[in-house]
Amino acid sequence: MKQCTLLLFLISMSFSVFGNELQIGVYRGHTIQRIDFSYNVGSYLIYGDSTSFGALLPNEFISVTKVGNRVELKKGVNTVGTFKKISLKPTSNENVMRLRPRTPILKERKYNDGFIVFSGSKGLTIVNDVSYNHYLGGVVESEGGGGKHVEYYKAQAVISRTYALKYINRHQKEGFNLCDQVHCQAYHNKLIYTDAIRTAVNAVDGEYIIDTVSNSLVEGFFHANCGGQTSSSDYVWKEDIPYLQPFKDTFCIYTRQATWEKRVSKIEWRKFLVNTYFYPIEDSLYRAIIYNFEQEDRKAFYISPHLGIPLRDIRYQFKLRSTLFSCYPEGQDVVLKGRGYGHGVGFCQEGAMGMANQGLNYKQILSFYFEGIKFKHYFEKMFFNQSSYRIGEL
Repeated sequence: MKQCTLLLFLISMSFSVFGNELQIGVYRGHTIQRIDFSYNVGSYLIYGDSTSFGALLPNEFISVTKVGNRVELKKGVNTVGTFKKISLKPTSNENVMRLRPRTPILKERKYNDGFIVFSGSKGLTIVNDVSYNHYLGGVVESEGGGGKHVEYYKAQAVISRTYALKYINRHQKEGFNLCDQVHCQAYHNKLIYTDAIRTAVNAVDGEYIIDTVSNSLVEGFFHANCGGQTSSSDYVWKEDIPYLQPFKDTFCIYTRQATWEKRVSKIEWRKFLVNTYFYPIEDSLYRAIIYNFEQEDRKAFYISPHLGIPLRDIRYQFKLRSTLFSCYPEGQDVVLKGRGYGHGVGFCQEGAMGMANQGLNYKQILSFYFEGIKFKHYFEKMFFNQSSYRIGEL
């Protein structure tokens, strides 16, 4: 009994560490020289390097300013000193801090848990030291918005956790794990408006998905709308991933982002294709079809593969919603009629919302978009790993 009690204690301690050591770089789209932190919910202990400077209480704020390769700390209007880093440590699990950049002036955000601030190469590096569930709540709300079915939120939470685990060291050299941009996952605030997201995140606490062939974490790519057909991964990133093959998806074709239209001038269109990819404009056959392209099913290249014009490059050049489009000439323009929003690889958010509304659960939804996967649980894995390790020692 004593051995089992000790084992369970050690495991529970490991769970706590896992749940509170995710470090997210926030405001990464900006070069911030000064930022204010102020009280919102619960008190915070203030540290300059390893020295304590009391607590941040109601109606109080601190300012952190970049000064060379160090940061200056002010408590209210009083300068405390300069340090390598400033840490704000919450006194309870549900504390919330207000963040308001002052140079430049940006919109206020709120985040749960702790913070670390230090001098980066250009501006301040502002890191939210956050639990997985608090992080995922903010991500799911930023990515999916409010008013959706709880099973969609569960699916988004599992895929977002899987993505975070897969790329946990993406920004290690910069002093944190992941950033708040879509390059990692959008994380622009704590969970604020949607209680159903909190319910969903807690319900799938610790769950992630693996590929049963390689027994590794799934590439948890997701996008807003696939336009009725997902994309093969090598159409976008030149890497063929077996469980991310194109297939028809009828769950998203009648949603608000299912179709789009854009006009581009013929001059711009021709100039890009000829100057960048040496489109054979002198050939009369190719000259006649330069503005005409049909794409019923997803393709990787414009008109013909041997021309070597990736649709992904056309999308980026003309800021298109997706690569799933057809086009034709009209007057002085090329008219593009497209479907979907995003790269189209993996998890289709609006499709998943449609599936949830029709009664499918989160495991069915994720198994639809990622073929040959297995659901795993971090705590369960840790239990068996520690059991096999600890039992021999106790």
